[in-house]
Amino acid sequence: MASNHEEHIFKSRYAPVPIPDDITLPEFVLQDVELYAEKVAFVDAFTGKEYTYGQVNRDVKRFAKALRSLGLRRGHVVMVVLPNIVEYPIVALGIMAAGGIVSGANPASHVSEIKKQAESADAKSVVTDAATYEKVKGLGLPHVIVGEKRVEGSIYWNDLLDAAERASDSIMNEKVQQSDICALPFSSGTTGLSKGVMISHRNLVANLCSTLFSVGPELVGNVTTLGLIPFFHIYGLTGICCAAMRNKGKVVVMGRYELRTFLNALIKYEVTFAPIVPPIILGLVKNPIVDEFDLSKLKLRSIMTAAAPLAPEILAEFEKKFPDVVVQEAYGMTEHSCITLTHGDPNKGHAIAKKHSVGFILPNLEVKFIDPDTNNSLPKNTPGEICVRSQCVMEGYYKNEYETAHAIDKEGWLHTGDIGYIDDDGDVFIVDRIKELIKYKGFQVAPAELEGILLTHPSVEDAAVVGLPDEEAGEIPGACVVMNIEAKDNEEEVMNFVASNVAQYKKIRVLQFVDSIPKSSSGKIMRRLIKDKMIQTIKSCPKTACPRRIAI
Repeated sequence: MASNHEEHIFKSRYAPVPIPDDITLPEFVLQDVELYAEKVAFVDAFTGKEYTYGQVNRDVKRFAKALRSLGLRRGHVVMVVLPNIVEYPIVALGIMAAGGIVSGANPASHVSEIKKQAESADAKSVVTDAATYEKVKGLGLPHVIVGEKRVEGSIYWNDLLDAAERASDSIMNEKVQQSDICALPFSSGTTGLSKGVMISHRNLVANLCSTLFSVGPELVGNVTTLGLIPFFHIYGLTGICCAAMRNKGKVVVMGRYELRTFLNALIKYEVTFAPIVPPIILGLVKNPIVDEFDLSKLKLRSIMTAAAPLAPEILAEFEKKFPDVVVQEAYGMTEHSCITLTHGDPNKGHAIAKKHSVGFILPNLEVKFIDPDTNNSLPKNTPGEICVRSQCVMEGYYKNEYETAHAIDKEGWLHTGDIGYIDDDGDVFIVDRIKELIKYKGFQVAPAELEGILLTHPSVEDAAVVGLPDEEAGEIPGACVVMNIEAKDNEEEVMNFVASNVAQYKKIRVLQFVDSIPKSSSGKIMRRLIKDKMIQTIKSCPKTACPRRIAI
């Protein structure tokens, strides 16, 4: 950066908050747990199975000790392939308390995707359930089975915890440091294929201090949060489970989404705070099933959406239908966790950000907006790439120095790949994404991954994948494909080929055969041009002649 250029660095409008030293994430979130020993921490929305804070604390310690007795050591990665269950946070905190690293994976992933993550993470063992066992048994790693069903040849969760009672405490004498890595979620980051994001205890403790800065004492022990966002996402694990444990709230755990069950859970368990994704908000607004319920029984005070942008029209309809529910938005990424929030505590004089913004900068964070071409920082009201610097920034990508250097510059700024600006009041607005990720129902889909699979098809010569706007899903993956001269396959057969190799949410939903893929002089796919042409084609043609679509 030129020395004569004025730096424009923005800080939170709120005072810095202290971050405790020499405390691990499990110790931090379970502080004062003995005062809440009888209070329910997690309850399953379907079965009613509960864990109190006393039981959570006991089993975190037991599982940590059990893992140590099985040979887990500081820095070992344990892959967790589980849906949202009440044991999930105990599993995760137990691994961390033992000095291990949690690497959560989507149980809906294809076998090949789970295998790829296990290899990339150098996983030493796996925690899963009987329903997902078939997907992990080929990894050749020791595995612990959680749940009622047993699998022959596996280590059973309950037996393991019972055995830990008899193990010597001396096995826990290796101290876990706050600087140790404790989580390795996989993210596509700002570019391309999935990478392991190294997150330390310090990163997550710092982020919880910042995100929970405005929670007043009157809310401690009194918030019931919906646990529907997948816990294998860092937001599900820290933003829901850990934040709730820190403030001794209750989490109503849902392993799958179905609208009636969702509404029943909100009413039955008197949920007050529900982090959800835009497609669910769309369902609440438009699905006639909602009218079957007496909405006056809802105790819901606020919802939060963070995984994908919320359309202004849907927001307006939601506020009309649920006038007593506050809609919060947040902005963050796996490499940093939360960066901005729209709502503080009015009792402390904290402002509420403007509609359609993603909120104000959290305490302890610095943010700047740069010109992607010159790297010069930009003044207020000028869109640029959002960069953030704080103690929450990841340690880097696992075994990937090149991508780490691309994401975090020499001055410690994390380059998000998102375009936004800050206005005169300190509210941040997201304008666009530099990164090419597709956000399907809040899930990240990397075009490069789908293009790689398409190119393994014997009839495909070239391919490009882009995100196409969709009212229900936010975005759907659409593909332009160049077939070779001898090809006999139709569009549906090519889409089915991709579908057989990826998780359900990564499937290509629209596919069009083309003569060539437009590329720049440097060979980069011209995605904006492709996207615009595909949208134009879909809008202008009769349904029978449109690019092949499959049901979402």
